[in-house]
Amino acid sequence: MIRTLQQGLRAGAVLLALAVLALFFEVAAARAQSPRAPDLTLTGTLTGAAHETYTEVPFKVPAGVERITVTFAYTGKAERSVIDLGLRDPERFRGWSGGNKASFTLAESDATPSYLPGPLKAGTWRLVLGAPNIRKDSRADYVAQVWFDRKGAAFAGFAPAPTATGDRWWRGDLHMHTGHSDGSCLSRRGAKVPCPVFKTAEAAAARGLDFIAITDHNATSHFAAMRELAPYFDDLLLIPGRELTTFHGHANLFGPVSATDFQLGSPRASTLATILDQARAAGGLVSINHPGLPSGEACMGCGWSVKDTDFSRIAAIEVVNGGLAEGPLSGLAFWEARLNAGHRITAIGGSDNHDATLAPAKAPAIGLPTTVVHAPELSQTAILAAIARGHVFLDLAGTRDRLLDVQATTGSARAQMGDGLAAPAGTKVRVEVRVVGVAGGSLALAGSSGAASVDLTLTGPDAAKVFDFTSDGRTSWLRVDVRGMDGRLLLLGNPIYLNPRR
Repeated sequence: MIRTLQQGLRAGAVLLALAVLALFFEVAAARAQSPRAPDLTLTGTLTGAAHETYTEVPFKVPAGVERITVTFAYTGKAERSVIDLGLRDPERFRGWSGGNKASFTLAESDATPSYLPGPLKAGTWRLVLGAPNIRKDSRADYVAQVWFDRKGAAFAGFAPAPTATGDRWWRGDLHMHTGHSDGSCLSRRGAKVPCPVFKTAEAAAARGLDFIAITDHNATSHFAAMRELAPYFDDLLLIPGRELTTFHGHANLFGPVSATDFQLGSPRASTLATILDQARAAGGLVSINHPGLPSGEACMGCGWSVKDTDFSRIAAIEVVNGGLAEGPLSGLAFWEARLNAGHRITAIGGSDNHDATLAPAKAPAIGLPTTVVHAPELSQTAILAAIARGHVFLDLAGTRDRLLDVQATTGSARAQMGDGLAAPAGTKVRVEVRVVGVAGGSLALAGSSGAASVDLTLTGPDAAKVFDFTSDGRTSWLRVDVRGMDGRLLLLGNPIYLNPRR
C-alpha cells in the first residue's frame, strides 16, 4: 500500500513538473506574440540649433534588470534631418549604431551588433543623440521606447518573430560545440583553430535543418555570436544552449541566456537540485547528455552518476549521441529504466559535433542524428514546449524527409507521441502509424503496454499501419520504432503513456 502511494505521488510529481514546464513555454510564446507596453517612453524635439551637436537623454534603469531593449524613431526625414543613436551606462559607453538601426537590445550575455554586452547596472543611463544634419528652420520629433526584462523573465529567442509558421515536423540538432569551448576546425591555411560559430550555422543550413542549439561547455559567450548571426540565418532557428559539464555528468540547458551555475559539489551548487532550481527560474529545459558513456580519465564525467537525481525534474534525455544509437554506450537502456520507473521524459538526440566542417555522411557530423519536433511554428518557445511534451522522434540517419507519426485513440480521445491516454481495463486501444521513407523496413514495439501485432512490415515509401490491443488498465507506455531491412534502428519514437496517474 505504501509503495503504491509512493508510486502515485511520484507519478503525480512527474505530471506536475511537465505541466509547469509546458505552461512556462506557453506563457513565453504568448508574450512573444503580444509584446507588452514599454516600461519607458522618452520623447523630445531637436531643432536647427542641434545641428552637429550631441544631446544626451537620461533615463533610470532599476535594479534587477537582465535585458534592455530600445526602439527609436523620429520625424523630419523629408527635410533631410538625421539623428544618430548611441548609449551610455552609468560608467561607460555601451555602443553606437548611428543611423543604421531602429532598435537594439543588450544583456550581460549578448547584445545587438554595435552594442556591448555586460552587466546592466542600476542608475542613470543616457541615450546619445547625434545630429549630423538638421536644417536651420527644421525640427525632428523623436520617440524612444524602452523595455526592461527583469530576472526570471522568459527569453523568447534571438529572432523577433517565428522563423516560419505552420503546424508540422521541424528538424534540428540539439548538441554541438564551437570555438567558444572545444570545437575546432582547420583554418584557411590548414591550421587547427577554434571553430567560429558561423561555420556551425552554415553547416546546419546546408544540411537543411530548421533549428539548432549550440551548447558550448559551461559557456555563454557564444550567445553574442548567435545574436549577430540570427538576422542572416533567417531560415534557421538558433536556440541558445550550454552543456553544464560537471564531474558526475553532463546536461544541456536550452533556452535562457542568463547565468547559471555548473560547479556541482561546490558551495555555488552543492547539489543538482540547486542547478535545477536555477535552470527552472531562468525558464530553461534540461536534458541529461550521453548517460550511457563511461566516466573516467578517457571521458571525465561523461556518464551520468549524479547521486539522488530527481528525474521528475528532468525534461529530456539524450538517448542518441552521435552514432551511438544502440549498444552499451547508447542512452536507450538508461532512458527506458526511467520510463519503467514512472517518469515521463522525452528522448532527444544530438550530434555532439566538435568540427562543423566534417563531411555530412557520418556521425558526429551536424544533423546526425536529427531530432524531429512537431510544433505549430518554428520559434524557440514552440520548439522547447513541444520537446517538453514529448512530441518528438529521432531520425538516426539525419535524412531530410523520413517521418514517424504515431497516434493512439480510445473512443473520441486521441494522443500523439508524448501524450497521455486514459484506457481503463478492457478498453480497445487503436494505434495508427505512418512512416515515410523506409520502404521494406518494419515497425518495432517497445514498452510495458502489452501491445502486439502480427504484421509490422512496411510495404512502401509512405506506409500506414493500424493495429488494436486491449488495455489491461495499468499505467504503462508504448513506443513505436522503425528498423530497416537490415535490422538497424532508423527512427526512434517517443512513448504514448497509458493511464498516467494524476
